Amino acid sequence: MGQANKSGFTLPKLLCLQGAVLIYTLSSTMSKLAAGAQGWAQFVLLYGAELGLLGVYALVWQQILKRVPVSVAYANRATNIIWAMCIAAVFFRETVTLPNIAGAVLVLAGTVVVDSDG
Repeated sequence: MGQANKSGFTLPKLLCLQGAVLIYTLSSTMSKLAAGAQGWAQFVLLYGAELGLLGVYALVWQQILKRVPVSVAYANRATNIIWAMCIAAVFFRETVTLPNIAGAVLVLAGTVVVDSDG
């Protein structure tokens, strides 16, 4: 299916892993939205969405751990920083600074090193 390195880590596995990290990041986004909710109904809806996303994430993460080396899986969780920065910029109109980008590049470089070696 995808080109595997010596441990069998493939592009489809990487995409699943990043999908799981994105789900986790979106749960944090729901938390931020819930913190600014207008009224209890909106808070409960957003907090419920956060818990639902965390439940989906937990199920997906368990399946990923069956198929991907643990060192690779946990190294890829660091990309949460990149996903969160993108969400913050797009949905919350927060400013992304040059140091933010430099840090994200370092995280990405470290993840690529672990993925290629894992």
